[in-house]
Parts: sequence; structure tokens; C-alpha cells
Amino acid sequence: MHVARVSLVDFRAYEQLDVELEPGVNALVGPNGQGKTNLVEAIGYLATLGSHRVSSDAPLVRAGASRAVVRAQVAKAGRIATLELEITPGKANRARINRGSPVRAREIAGILRQVLFAPEDLALVKGDPDGRRRFCDQLLVQRTPRLAGVLSEFDRVLKQRSALLKSAGAARGKAPDLRTLDVWDAKAAAVGAQIVVARQEMVDALRPHVAASYEQVSAGQGVVEVVYRSSLDTVDNGLDGCEGDVSLVEARLLAAMATLRSKEIDRGVSLVGPHRDDLALSIGGLPAKGYASHGESWSLALALRLGSWRLLADDPLAASDDAEPILVLDDVFAELDVSRRDRLAGLVADAAQVLVTAAVPQDVPEVLVGARFDVMDGEVNRVG
Repeated sequence: MHVARVSLVDFRAYEQLDVELEPGVNALVGPNGQGKTNLVEAIGYLATLGSHRVSSDAPLVRAGASRAVVRAQVAKAGRIATLELEITPGKANRARINRGSPVRAREIAGILRQVLFAPEDLALVKGDPDGRRRFCDQLLVQRTPRLAGVLSEFDRVLKQRSALLKSAGAARGKAPDLRTLDVWDAKAAAVGAQIVVARQEMVDALRPHVAASYEQVSAGQGVVEVVYRSSLDTVDNGLDGCEGDVSLVEARLLAAMATLRSKEIDRGVSLVGPHRDDLALSIGGLPAKGYASHGESWSLALALRLGSWRLLADDPLAASDDAEPILVLDDVFAELDVSRRDRLAGLVADAAQVLVTAAVPQDVPEVLVGARFDVMDGEVNRVG
């Protein structure tokens, strides 16, 4: 799989852009602030339906424009698919496949698969749980596209349930009618259980890839472990004995909501569910957050992304043998020490397609030979 062409209209600083890319290595080189990351961000949006830099769509639309359009030609299994996504802040985004009729954005999920590593990914190790949940969910959607709809439905249910909890809290002492909350409890448990089970199964499949990648990137310095931690672990028996059974997880979520209802009403928030879960990352038996060195944290962040890349490439759920995802390394080599950058470059040099962004040519390791583009003032020009 590779992206053969990218076209942008009013995306970030690009009023209009059209650029052809090659299989193998594509190096985008130019000073910071010239549009390199904007270009790979656009490709990533088509793959994950989200940005790795911002949580809302508004910053993606060029100032003065009402919408942005991202279009890409994706070569896969000997065929070319044209994907188009219209991004309109405040409205539902629309997509087209092969210039057909508009469809919901999630209809294109899984067609283009991409794994991106950026300096911000250090937060996967050192940051808050929401970043690790977002990491899990973006990987889930690429692995199993139908889950995009499940995640969207859970967000809707969670907002409604949280609003009811706040209303119930405000009505304390007035005997509020909680029957409506019972209905939303059931919906949250039913949809949330699907997400919890899917995440847990995905993490189980991802774990050996992350361990192998960490060993390669760090030259065998320590054993890494990745464990899915459910908010149910703080209530009763957690996920013990569920073994991927959605109905059992649903029942335990419902029971936990009943147990915590008084606290939830007092605080006006939902205290149990996939929105409260996390990944527990450890190196050598110690929690990575707070114990890992800067170099170890970089190696683990790299391993999470390389492990994701390998999981998607080896995934039996993939529709064809030509399923290796595009790998994007956004300004990462300048952040790594010499040993880690050389090991990383060696691991990805033979990828089906790898996009590398760098401020100066010297930041692109010599082993990464391929097409070269200069990026300056919002223009992308092929030079090699």
C-alpha cells in the first residue's frame, strides 16, 4: 500500500496543493513552519479520521475558508482508490470514494492505513491517560473500521448520561426521577462493553510486537510490558473471568454503575467505562511513567508505534496481502540520539512507503534513500 498523490484545498496553511509521492522513502525537508507536518497530518486524517496534533477540526481549515478538502490516491493490491474528505467545523464531515456520492466520514475508515510517529508521542509514556486511549482507539479503527461507529455512539451516549447525572445532582433533595438514567446506563454499558473487549483484544495482539520493537530500538536494554487497565479494576473483580465476553463485561459495567451511582450523581460525571481506562506501560517491572529515563521513554514511544505498524501489517483481518500501512516519521530523527536513530532507520528502510519530515537534510539518515521534496512557504517541490 502507498499514497500515490495528495491534493489539499484550504487545509491548514495550504490554499491548494497537489503532489505525487513514491513507494518507498519520501523525505520532506524544509525549515520548521513551512508545511511539512501539515501535509502528513492531512494523510493521517484520512487514515484515522483525526489529527495527531489537535482534538477539533477548526484549526485544520485555513483562516478565512469555511471548509477544507483532503484528497488522496491510494495504491493497494494493484488498484487505485481515490479518497476524499470534506472537513467542515461544526458540521458532520463528508467523504467520497472514487468520486462517488457523499457518505459519512467513517465509511472510508480502514481503506488507508497509516502509523505516524511524532515528537508528541513521548506523551504516550509520560502524559495523561487520554492520549493512550486515543492511541488505542485510532489503532482500533484502522484494524476494525466498524468500530468507528461504535466509538462515535459511545461518545453520544456518554454526553447524554453525564448531562443526566449533573441534572440529578442539581435536584438533590427533590426526589429526582432516575428512570431515564437507568435507560442511559443500559446503553452506556452495552456500547462501552464492545469497546472494552475490542481494546483488550487489540492490546493482547499488540503486546508481542511492542516487546520485540522495544528490544530492537533499545538494543535489548530492559523488558517492556503493555497491559490494558479497565476502570472496572477498581470495582469488584474488574475484568477477571470475562475473557473477551461482551455480555459479561456489559453486566459488570451495569453493576459498577449501580454501585457508584451516588458518587456519580454527587460529582456529575461517569466514573466507570472505556472513557476512564488506560494502558499500563512498564519497563523492567517498573512503571514507565515516573521511572523510565528520557531515552527509555523515547524507545518505548517508538516501540508502541512500530508495534502498531507491525500489527497492522501482519493482521489476519486485513483484506489483502498488500496491507502494510504507510509509516510516517514526523521530525523524529532530530530528537533521537545517534544509536536510536540508526536502529530506527534500519528497521524502516524497506517499508512499502515511509514519509520522513526533517528540518535539514542531515536529519534524514543515509540509509533512507528515495524521493526527496523541498518544502518552503507552503510549496512542495520534488528534487530527487
